[in-house]
Amino acid sequence: MTTDVLVVGGGPVGLAAAVEARLAGLSVVVVEPREGEIDKACGEGLMPGALDAVHRLGVDPAGHPLLGVSYRSGRRHADHLFSAGPGRGVRRTALHAALRERAAALGVEHVTERVTAVEQTADTVAAAGVEARWLLACDGLHSSVRRIVGLDVPTPPSALPWRRDADRRRFGLRRHFRVRPWNDLIEVHWGDGVEAYVTPVADDVVGVALLGPPRNDFAASLAGFPEISERLRGAEPLGAVRGAGPLRQASRRRTAGRVRLVGDASGYVDALTGEGLRVGLAQARAAVACLEDPAGYERAWSAATRDYRLLTSGLVAWAQSPARRGIVPVAGAAPGLYGWVVDRLAR
Repeated sequence: MTTDVLVVGGGPVGLAAAVEARLAGLSVVVVEPREGEIDKACGEGLMPGALDAVHRLGVDPAGHPLLGVSYRSGRRHADHLFSAGPGRGVRRTALHAALRERAAALGVEHVTERVTAVEQTADTVAAAGVEARWLLACDGLHSSVRRIVGLDVPTPPSALPWRRDADRRRFGLRRHFRVRPWNDLIEVHWGDGVEAYVTPVADDVVGVALLGPPRNDFAASLAGFPEISERLRGAEPLGAVRGAGPLRQASRRRTAGRVRLVGDASGYVDALTGEGLRVGLAQARAAVACLEDPAGYERAWSAATRDYRLLTSGLVAWAQSPARRGIVPVAGAAPGLYGWVVDRLAR
């Protein structure tokens, strides 16, 4: 089988990249070993910029309006409404289904295979029995393509003294509950070493994601957030707890010959600020626009991820420092700065 663009990874970013390539008039094959709707442990909030991006692709998934972000700790909270308009809480499976339907309508082909090798010549790249002009690696945090083409980077030691000897890996856990949303804001609850994200994803469903250290137990950690626990009292859990991690990943570059790393495969800082999907969609658009220009993609990737890398890295360092308890009080005391950061990452 031959094609213009081979997309490895059929999650939301991979499907978005496939749609971008078809809209550019290119033939596309998506290689993905999993069948059906692909789920993932994540906060499931589409920031305003991400919602605009999926609309531009011709996709409008059902969900619940998100008007802003609320940082919460005990009785303190700091709220900010998005200045660019609402986002949307969307179940990951609903987003995946909508993007898959759009890709199919545009003629994207699918191959159910796992990529174990990548072969390149000066003019072609091949994987999973498909030969293409370019390969877009959209295969997530633990990207096989990133490793195969030699772009993987081990997690570097921390320069921060309070983190050098600790296991700094962070993992995400998520579960849905059948309950009417009590807030139209994404709630970020700051606990002792664990953050809880509450995102309404339907008029009768709320998703709760926990971000914390290895071996984090969902029920035990959730019990450490009395406000959430009280809201969920008697609510029906929907499905099992899903996990993902370790979250922090890095790449040496985003290009290797005719291969481009896109989305989480290109590197991931952390989930603290909720803009991972927005950044992934921007990368997908840039990768297709720069297929003939690897240096141009590196520049576009840097521009698309600059705020994410700098602001989120700073917040992660703060969250893992002895000054963690000051995050919500500072956000409340400096609403202008807090709002600027939220809007900058949500745009």
